[in-house]
Amino acid sequence: MEDFFERKKRQLNIQLNDVQKQAVQTTEGPLLLLACPGSGKTTTIIMRIGYLIEELGVQPRRIKAITFSKASASDMQKRFAALFPDLPTADFSTIHSLAFTISRKWLAKQGRQFTLLEGYPKQNALKSACRHVLKENATEDQLNALSTYVSLMKNQMIPAEKWTEKDEPFEQAAKIARHYESVKNASADSVLLDFDDLLLAAEQAMRTDEDLGAEFQSKYDYILTDESQDTSLVQHKIVEHLTAMHGNLCVVADDDQSIYAWRGADPDYLMDFKLVYPEAKLLYMEQNYRSSSEIVTTSASFIKRNTKRWEKKMHTENGSKGAIQLRRLHTPKQQLEYVTYELLAEEDLSEVAILFRNNASSTPFVNELHRRGIPFYMKDADDKFFSHWVVQDILNFMRLSFNLERKDIFVKVAGKMQLFVSNSTLQQFGRSTIEGNVFEAFQKMAVLKDSQVRKLDAYLDVYNKIPEMRPAQIIRMIRYELGYEDSLVSMSSKFGYRADSLTGILETLEGIAEQTRTMIEFAEQLKSLEDAVQEAKQEPVGQAVTLSTFHSAKGLEFKRVFMIDLVKGIIPSEEDLTEPSLLEEARRLFYVGMTRAKERLELLSYSSADGKSKEDSKFVNEVRGILLPKRTDSTKQKSSLVKTAPKSVAVNPNGIGNPDHLTKGTLVKHRVFGKGEIVDVSTETIEIRFAAATKRLALQPVLEKRMLEKADL
Repeated sequence: MEDFFERKKRQLNIQLNDVQKQAVQTTEGPLLLLACPGSGKTTTIIMRIGYLIEELGVQPRRIKAITFSKASASDMQKRFAALFPDLPTADFSTIHSLAFTISRKWLAKQGRQFTLLEGYPKQNALKSACRHVLKENATEDQLNALSTYVSLMKNQMIPAEKWTEKDEPFEQAAKIARHYESVKNASADSVLLDFDDLLLAAEQAMRTDEDLGAEFQSKYDYILTDESQDTSLVQHKIVEHLTAMHGNLCVVADDDQSIYAWRGADPDYLMDFKLVYPEAKLLYMEQNYRSSSEIVTTSASFIKRNTKRWEKKMHTENGSKGAIQLRRLHTPKQQLEYVTYELLAEEDLSEVAILFRNNASSTPFVNELHRRGIPFYMKDADDKFFSHWVVQDILNFMRLSFNLERKDIFVKVAGKMQLFVSNSTLQQFGRSTIEGNVFEAFQKMAVLKDSQVRKLDAYLDVYNKIPEMRPAQIIRMIRYELGYEDSLVSMSSKFGYRADSLTGILETLEGIAEQTRTMIEFAEQLKSLEDAVQEAKQEPVGQAVTLSTFHSAKGLEFKRVFMIDLVKGIIPSEEDLTEPSLLEEARRLFYVGMTRAKERLELLSYSSADGKSKEDSKFVNEVRGILLPKRTDSTKQKSSLVKTAPKSVAVNPNGIGNPDHLTKGTLVKHRVFGKGEIVDVSTETIEIRFAAATKRLALQPVLEKRMLEKADL
């Protein structure tokens, strides 16, 4: 009799390998399916669902497939329909869609209504909270940082009363966030919920309402979660509640591609999967069908430098397509020129991608591709560059040169000139009836020091020169002679911005300005580029090169990939280098970029930018070391012991910080593993016997973060 796999090979020309077949047939109980890049993960998931329905007779509505994004849910549903056109579809949705359904039902039982707060309404609510606490308007960067911070707190399930104990993106962020929450929950009958609130509400509903919990637990017999490395603690908890009755859970993940810690994703959960599901089976999908032998071998060796991961042996039967190219150009401009000329020679631009860490890296390429008529598509395009406050500052500096009597514009830029005058003084000047040249009029109104007067006179001299200059020269004068760059550095120190990212915007603006002759032409070019980015958000009709961040590129593949701006400070960033956990995530992000390439992979860096020398990315050097001939002498195996605590672990005020209190036989409590007994302590490690397993932990972070408390019998 023809079995399921033989039938699908004949019908669909799909042939699964042995591990993929096991993944399809392991339907009962918990399963952790660790899928390397290009290992046929989606096909395996679809075949598994088809097997449950077609072979085992499971009702499609009894199968819940949870995906990371709406696009993924839609794509998986379409692929299922294409492979199994005669079968009813399973229940595909995002975790937020599921949470919405649970939360709505739970709140309705309480007689409460809710309104979903997202997009502009949420942004306005955050702005209002900032004004309430700071007594001034927040910048776009502060609002974005605040939104990310609030989301992280909720996804990590940290109670609002403890937010002040966590690292804040800027001063008083926690206070602002708590005010934002109090406003949303001000009414007893109706509540405002953002997407993260939906998750918390759904988790609380499943945990506290037995009837509602049982209703959703009995609704599905099989649960499958895709891209589970991107799942936060609260999302994992919802799935735990959902599978409590039957335990039929298939978690598909790759801990090596966990790149969303900033919004709550934590690879630790996958590492401890068997603590939550002791009977879980682990399967490794390690064969890569996507990339050449060189790309697979090198990227597999590269990611092994991370210690917090499941050990995998990614391999391929694909042949050689040529060596990985490491190119160190002199400047970002030469990098841009090199990639552009390579694109002009490409026959199929749809098989080419330019990948980068930060969205700011895309703007010079947008400018050059637009100028040369090379079609491009931007994956999750970010057009905020053109409305960024640094860009608006530069335009305002320029606008003032057209009319030196514009007090309204002077008020906006004077605070960015290192004049050290108060905002209230500037606002008072803006409301005054005094007229004339603003640099002279301001001196008449305000009480100023001699140094401030000298600066204003010097700035007026600069402005008198501006009408004769080209835009690129003007930007340089704004940066250096009007003190704007010093102001940015000062603001970065005060508000926690990254100064290099802000000066990078100035570099990009200079590059755009080099091609224009007048300030009006420069402003028109910026508007033209903004329109081009809007158009590039649409899926291309014909051929187009893809521009994408490493984050947005996950799940995509191209014959040729350029990874650009691979210099120290960008990837890894300066912040990444401060914490081992952050560095490991940055390495995973770099790995995601590498594994997008099927045939040709080029890693590009440069030796100088903005007149300063640049070092290659640490990761480029690691790849270079892998590609160099191997040393013949033996080297010690890297210890898998994590020597420092992840940044996400906060200091426990009730925890033990004195090593003398950690002795053999002492009963302690760990935040994750629960109660345990110390069985051994050395100068570097501590061994504790917990109920589920005995764990050996690095002693230094245990003490630094006070991860252990004394426990009662």
